[in-house]
Amino acid sequence: MSLGGRELKLLKEMSESFGPSGFETETASIVKKAGERFADEVLKDKLGSVIFRMKGKAERPRVLLAGHIDEVGFVITGIDEKSGFLTFNPLGGWFDQVLLGQRVKIRTAKGEVVGVIASKPPHLLSPDEREKVVKVNQMFIDVGARNRETVEDELGVKVGDPVAPSAEFLTSISERVVIGKAFDDRIGTFVGLQVMKMLREAGIVHPNTLFMAATVQEEVGLRGAQTVSHVVDPDVAVVLETDIAGDVPGIKQSEAPAKMGCGPSIITFDASMIPNQPLKRLVIETAEEEGIKYQLSSVARGGTDGGKFHLGRSGCPSIAICVPTRHIHSHSAIADVSDIEATSRLVVALVRKLDESRVESLTSI
Repeated sequence: MSLGGRELKLLKEMSESFGPSGFETETASIVKKAGERFADEVLKDKLGSVIFRMKGKAERPRVLLAGHIDEVGFVITGIDEKSGFLTFNPLGGWFDQVLLGQRVKIRTAKGEVVGVIASKPPHLLSPDEREKVVKVNQMFIDVGARNRETVEDELGVKVGDPVAPSAEFLTSISERVVIGKAFDDRIGTFVGLQVMKMLREAGIVHPNTLFMAATVQEEVGLRGAQTVSHVVDPDVAVVLETDIAGDVPGIKQSEAPAKMGCGPSIITFDASMIPNQPLKRLVIETAEEEGIKYQLSSVARGGTDGGKFHLGRSGCPSIAICVPTRHIHSHSAIADVSDIEATSRLVVALVRKLDESRVESLTSI
């Protein structure tokens, strides 16, 4: 299925929504509205995750698809008495060098406040200082105020308020490339919604009960995955994520094998999970049968919600299927629409295969 204007409008809305880790309500509401028309039931955990249930031919196995909806962001930690400048801590992993000069939005009790991340001007740096990388603890958010009173009383900013990148969703190259924030992992969540839509509109009766979860707080420790696992009690889990696209200057093939525009990547291992091997072979087999280009990838210093899913109860066969994406954890990630489409088709084909005997075979000895 090709993504049209309606689908890209949804992806835009998801990307631009405000939802740092622990503050995902706005994004969750968008996802709930988009997915509930395809689901038989909408569930939730008590952290804020949204879970859709689609009936199939059997109650078991329970197949869980999951993408996380939180984005890397910040939280306000202090307000300077004289200047009104704001100090902040990261929510999730940021590379300090992508932050300076970027606009952000602060969500307060009075509404949204726009600011910019700044530091000491380069014109005033000594020669030694210019040679050093500016660290996040040397940065501040400037909202244009002149004192603390203005920031607190007029703007309503308080310690503990969340901050998210301010970035517009854009399309490029005949609308086949998308650019925006929070692609990690709203693209994965979007794929899950597309899978639900494709199953429902095609009238496919899958041989299982399907759950599609939009999890929270992944970037700060896979927290929503742990609670969702308790709610769903899955027999098999497929994490829908972004993978680091290594087709940029300075990256070796062995460091990040996936390339944008070359199909979904199948994570062979990461720092949080070694996938179930029969499940990995099944995904590869399914891609080859469907004529879908795929890539085998690995992530040495990162993880996914699968890190919690595969350890649930007595264990759950799990794997991550990803959309290769450039410049994740920044204001401007880039992804190829064809990869999103191919990932959605692959997951639909996989869901159709996961009957009771097949899932049992994943853990046979």
